[in-house]
Amino acid sequence: MRVPLSILIYQRVLATPDPLFPECLHARRFEQQLRLLRRWFRLMPLSRAVTHLAEGTLPARAACLTFDNGYAEHASVALPLLQRYGVPATFFVAAGYLDGGCTWSDIVTEVVRNAPGERLNLGRSGFASYDIGCPLRRRAVIEMLLAALRLLPPAERLARVLSMARRPTPTMMSSDQLLALHRAGMDIGAHSLHHTVLSSLSNAAARAEIAEGQRRIEELIRARVSLFAYPSGKPGEDFEQRHGLMLRAQGFQAAVGSARGAARSGSDLFALPRFTPCEQGSGGFLLRMAGNLFTRA
Repeated sequence: MRVPLSILIYQRVLATPDPLFPECLHARRFEQQLRLLRRWFRLMPLSRAVTHLAEGTLPARAACLTFDNGYAEHASVALPLLQRYGVPATFFVAAGYLDGGCTWSDIVTEVVRNAPGERLNLGRSGFASYDIGCPLRRRAVIEMLLAALRLLPPAERLARVLSMARRPTPTMMSSDQLLALHRAGMDIGAHSLHHTVLSSLSNAAARAEIAEGQRRIEELIRARVSLFAYPSGKPGEDFEQRHGLMLRAQGFQAAVGSARGAARSGSDLFALPRFTPCEQGSGGFLLRMAGNLFTRA
């Protein structure tokens, strides 16, 4: 029997609920999930789980927690809770965002969220003027802008986003926070340097993004970085088999994407599935965990 491995993806873990995005994970809800996970699953570092997968020795009810991008609250909010409950986790960091960085999607969200008045004119960024007179409209404008910008080439997208905000508020962790995670015994993994989707790059550029992202983190933590998370992570769309070969050649042990399902002995270690446990209630959360075990990866 091939024992399944559940790998969970977390991104933002806010200190308090967000009224504009009430479904976003916050500290109280994350603590509830940790209690459930610790009760019903055998939680282990992803590096150890990957070794078990390769050897066919994975224990029953195995699960891993992973955090993407390198948000500052991973160190300030998530880490203390992980330590309180004795739960290991893996943090995938885009090294190019360390020490004052901010993702393009967070910049857009910040601009619309904090815009004064009831209308927002984004004409200089290639958009229009929008009604933001209530929270629902603000959220709709954010979602529209993100959907439109996601389709643009990375350089054009970044230029248009930066024209909306001259001094965006940093959301990503500092080098000191990364070191704190490492010293707390957490696994540290890498994204591409600038969190660029690998399939959007030439082979040479993808290799450079992979290698430089790994190198910078290794220099900071003075330890080997052998786990990788594909930005966005949809197999066949955001990454392909050639990118797994690049990672293997660079010395990585395994890589994770964002396809649903559970990994099993014999799974491709450079295309491991993960899923987001977004349900708010305990029952819904456990049902989603159980359902994921039967989803074909």
